[in-house]
Amino acid sequence: MKNDKMILYVQTSDQPERQYSPLVLAQSAKAMDLEPAVYFLGMGLKVLKPGAADAMQLGSFPSVGEMLRKTIEMGITVYVCEASKQMLGWDAVELIDGVKIVGAATLNDLALDAGATMWF
Repeated sequence: MKNDKMILYVQTSDQPERQYSPLVLAQSAKAMDLEPAVYFLGMGLKVLKPGAADAMQLGSFPSVGEMLRKTIEMGITVYVCEASKQMLGWDAVELIDGVKIVGAATLNDLALDAGATMWF
């Protein structure tokens, strides 16, 4: 069943300049009493390795690591695609705390349930 309050932000990139938008939007959605979720797949997973996001900072924004921690602390679920881990050859890789590793079909389910889906 469609949840009009849910917004799904899908992150596919490991480029620093593409990290802020989904996190800022998810935090804003949470502040608006909406139900945001962020789903990382493909090359986006590289950002979730410990230390990687802390090394990314643009302009006067906090580091991407700080943004990710705040997102998770706000209760926003950050999903990680298991199939993407396999694609990258990561059998046993450490990721930042607080992320939820899920199957690829979860993205389809989330997209079908969300009131809106945005891709980055």
